[in-house]
Amino acid sequence: MQLDPVLVESAVVVSMVICIHCAVWNQLSWCCIALAVQGFYVQHKWDRLIRTGAAVFQFRPSANSGVLPASMVLPLLGLALRGRCIAVGNVYMERFAMVITVIGMILALFLSLIVLGITRPVPTNTCVIAGIAGSAILYTVKQTLTVSEVIEVLEVLLIFVYLSLILLYLLPRCFTPGEALLILGGISFIINQLIKRSLASSGNANADPLPYFLPVAVLGLVLLGIFFALLFVFMEPETWSASLFFHTMTAVLGLGLLVPWLSLLTQHHPITWLMHFITETNTRLWLIGFWAALLLLAVAVVMHQNSHRSAGSKKHQASTSVRKYFHLLTVLTFAPGLALDRPLLHLAAVGCLSVLLLLEFVRYFHIRPLGAPLRCLLTLFLDERDSGPLILTHIYLLLGVALPVWLTPASCTPNGGLGGAGGLVPYAGVLAVGVGDTVASVFGSTVGEIHWPGTKKTFEGTATSVFAQIIAVVVFLIADSSINLNASYSWVVGSITMVAMLEAYTSQIDNLLLPLYLYILLLL
Repeated sequence: MQLDPVLVESAVVVSMVICIHCAVWNQLSWCCIALAVQGFYVQHKWDRLIRTGAAVFQFRPSANSGVLPASMVLPLLGLALRGRCIAVGNVYMERFAMVITVIGMILALFLSLIVLGITRPVPTNTCVIAGIAGSAILYTVKQTLTVSEVIEVLEVLLIFVYLSLILLYLLPRCFTPGEALLILGGISFIINQLIKRSLASSGNANADPLPYFLPVAVLGLVLLGIFFALLFVFMEPETWSASLFFHTMTAVLGLGLLVPWLSLLTQHHPITWLMHFITETNTRLWLIGFWAALLLLAVAVVMHQNSHRSAGSKKHQASTSVRKYFHLLTVLTFAPGLALDRPLLHLAAVGCLSVLLLLEFVRYFHIRPLGAPLRCLLTLFLDERDSGPLILTHIYLLLGVALPVWLTPASCTPNGGLGGAGGLVPYAGVLAVGVGDTVASVFGSTVGEIHWPGTKKTFEGTATSVFAQIIAVVVFLIADSSINLNASYSWVVGSITMVAMLEAYTSQIDNLLLPLYLYILLLL
């Protein structure tokens, strides 16, 4: 009897949930465990709907729904962040972390209600389990959150509902239900926070402008994408006039809306502040020069692969090893930035995300003059996960390594940095995706012989992945003096091992899921 990889994936996730709650047990822990149990049942209902084509939207094929691993990310992230905030006595951030936990639970319950509403016949047992979990969560929310916090949760839920209806309709086969929960839930939370901060005050001249760039960029890109997706339903996008209109409207949105919005929030002119920020130290100039050289190298790799296709078959695809070159380049980009200048890395990652999404819009909408060349070049690096109209794997790679940098809680970090395993928190993406996933893929496909039951992944790939990440931790310890593991070596090794096992069995976007789980485990 063949082992079901979905069951093993669920077992790994539940093991991590138990480990996390052993470290940070509180009044919401029982709710998280109940959520995990109902997520396990609901995941199988989603899987059946996707296989039979009865789901409301078209989800990414050749993958399970991924509801359980995705539904636990936000609740666990909030609990881990709350533990750090309690340690430093930051009451405001402690409440903020509680809100994050509850938002994650409510979004997961909403996804459960959808599947229970469209499944026929009605799954009685799953309804009972979901009802018990929902009742426990709602009762705990009533006891722990204030009225204003409950309203904030409902605002995020409302934004999530509208985003899901729009984006899942416009972008069929791009996400699994779990990936949609994770990505659209995160976007909804960011948009709500931006609106809340914009309405709360007119800005603080002494506040650091850096944290505002990411939410403003995310909202601007979402608005731009939805606007042109709806516009080009009635307009031919491949003409020069449509392309000129796209470029004009992008400039108007950026210079006419986003830049003034940033000025209002930060009380600084963004362009002037950026110039001062970049030229503040020589280290930043050297880092930017180094990153520019890596960018040229990445372009050279793409052009080299394109020349192979031009000389040979038009169906030529880049091998797994070639695709992992970009993982290596990502490590070379982020590791120096993490060790030398994290604020610059934070800002550079926001800029890279904005550029990559804009280029994807240009490719998707056939915008001249770059639309056709981009379609030709990016199809070289497609894999089975790029089954929808958007090509997102390279964007997920950037998100995977950048999210730990963006999520690192500055207001809950002592002056000397996070102690123990927490010192590795910003490196979670580099470890899980840049090192671990790369080594597992390369060694597994070249020398792997012993396959994990029910999957194509190999024992050799997983073992070398864990070993390579441990070596990387040692290198980071030497290069970054702010890291002091103390007696947490065993926790670091155990966290890396559990995430490597999740990589072996998950069919979700590992570039996105693995860094988040490793981040949560190290944050404890």
